[in-house]
Amino acid sequence: MDKVTVLAVERAVDTMHGALAEPLTVDDLARSALFSKFHFCRLFRRTTGLSPARYLSALRLEEAKRLLRATSLSVTDISHLVGYSSVGTFSTRFHHSVGVSPSSYRQGQVPPAEPGAVRGAPPVVTGRVIGPRAVEPVLVGLFRNPIMEGAPVRLTALDHIGPYTLDKVPPGTWHVLVHAGGGDQDVFVGEHGPIEVRAGITAHVADVVLRRRGKTDPPVLSALLDAPAPAAASQAS
Repeated sequence: MDKVTVLAVERAVDTMHGALAEPLTVDDLARSALFSKFHFCRLFRRTTGLSPARYLSALRLEEAKRLLRATSLSVTDISHLVGYSSVGTFSTRFHHSVGVSPSSYRQGQVPPAEPGAVRGAPPVVTGRVIGPRAVEPVLVGLFRNPIMEGAPVRLTALDHIGPYTLDKVPPGTWHVLVHAGGGDQDVFVGEHGPIEVRAGITAHVADVVLRRRGKTDPPVLSALLDAPAPAAASQAS
């Protein structure tokens, strides 16, 4: 990705961060990026994997997660602070993307893994996570979209980078997303996909190269990724 494009998308993301409670439009964001709307939308999706509207929604929900953890504000107040006029719409979108309701998230609950019907020989997605060896924990999940939202179809936790295996994978189109580090460590992310998993094909190889998480990487929304690594792994087994 060329530097001009990255800087333009970063300007748009900065604009989003500075106005989460405001009714931002794609035109507003395109102006902040100094591009035409059509060109901006194409470059934004190519850089982040998401449309500007979807990315803005994810940022709002990420901030709502932070406020639920760090404050005693009501769900209604938080919904208004992140740009929702309807607490019902906010709660529905939060549940869809995080996997649990706002009140359940505040209580530390995590979503169950998505059930997946597997007939015949269960397909396996396997590969290696490549990156700084000292970073931990390493969470590898299969998601429907190129953003860590909702419950992953499959998830495994590693003590360090290296080989991983996701078994009993249901047929479908999935993205392999990796999140590593956090806390006092830098956060690293990586992705591979989309991949097509079909019944009768036993193994799909998907190596993932980690990079330090940047401003244009989509937020992590799934509550399952907020759980301790062993708990997260057990939820998705």
